[in-house]
Amino acid sequence: MSVPVAGRFGDFGGRFVPESLVPACGALASAFAAAWADPDFRAELDDLLAVYAGRPTPLTPARTLSADLGIELLLKREDLAHTGSHKINNVLGQALLARRMGKSRLIAETGAGQHGVATATAAALLGLEATVYMGERDIERQQLNVLRMTTLGATVVPVTTGSRTLKDATNEAMRAWVADVGDAHFLLGSVGGPHPYPWMVRELQRVIGDEARRQSPYVPDVVVACVGGGSNSAGTFAGFVDTPARLVGVEAAGGAAMTAGRPGVVHGARSMVLQDAEGQVAEAESIAAGLDYPGIGPEHAHLGAVGRAEYFTVSDTEVISAVRRLARAEGIICALESAHAVAWVLREAGTPLLPTGSRVILTLSGRGDKDMATLGAVA
Repeated sequence: MSVPVAGRFGDFGGRFVPESLVPACGALASAFAAAWADPDFRAELDDLLAVYAGRPTPLTPARTLSADLGIELLLKREDLAHTGSHKINNVLGQALLARRMGKSRLIAETGAGQHGVATATAAALLGLEATVYMGERDIERQQLNVLRMTTLGATVVPVTTGSRTLKDATNEAMRAWVADVGDAHFLLGSVGGPHPYPWMVRELQRVIGDEARRQSPYVPDVVVACVGGGSNSAGTFAGFVDTPARLVGVEAAGGAAMTAGRPGVVHGARSMVLQDAEGQVAEAESIAAGLDYPGIGPEHAHLGAVGRAEYFTVSDTEVISAVRRLARAEGIICALESAHAVAWVLREAGTPLLPTGSRVILTLSGRGDKDMATLGAVA
């Protein structure tokens, strides 16, 4: 999990961007490398993560589910971080970096709204402007997070093109960055995009895996997390990639770039991408807005290609059942995104994929407040 050479993870990654963005990406890579090596920058970020974001988040034993399933299940509680998800880890780091680079405005994309909320939060804290691009369809199903963003002072721009979801919001955010690259920082929320984003976001999210490894009384047999672009899973996996633990990423069945895609380029990086017969990027579909994305981070593509990580899918129906099962067994209402990982554990416990007696760490990437309307509509 070192710095990728030329932004590459094996055959994946790279920097496929308009010529106007090449200098900006290079400057960002240099700025992050310098900041990450600067003890003062790291200390300021660590302080914010501790006294503002509420880290470390706990590693909670799921005692009822463990007994029911015949495994030992520990939950890494990113739902308890400030703003309600893991997104705050990455956003605080990038916002501090933007300020260090002399930028005055943050541009972000969001699907489920959690990254947008975190961006708006960091902007308010550090005195920066924030503009968040969000698909019109996602705005409709994530009204609570839209209100949170505007309350924090961010401008939310509806995206009406294409599928009106995360892919299209990312397109528009990148176009806005091209138009204002001098004053704005594009605060990408996942481990996709051109170099240095996959590496930078993974490093900012590795606090999840590093904490979980220190907190765990043992090296787990399996480490599992949901995957869309894949930042919470990349951060979790970073803490265990050098151990014997199996790394399991769980995708939405309708957005399974790793298990149903093929190599291609999306949003500036070569990775596994859902494509049609002509090689055009296909539309993803998921009940979870944060996983409604046709690509996956290039490091995930590499980990899958070399066999270090495994990727599986679950259906929307399984996800809804998983939210309710976790809520009623443990008193935790998780996000629909996180419930993909829960659903896989529920389905596979006691099978050869997850044998009885397995010790499992599962990252709950976010809380489910934002999804109550969706859950109510399918009740």
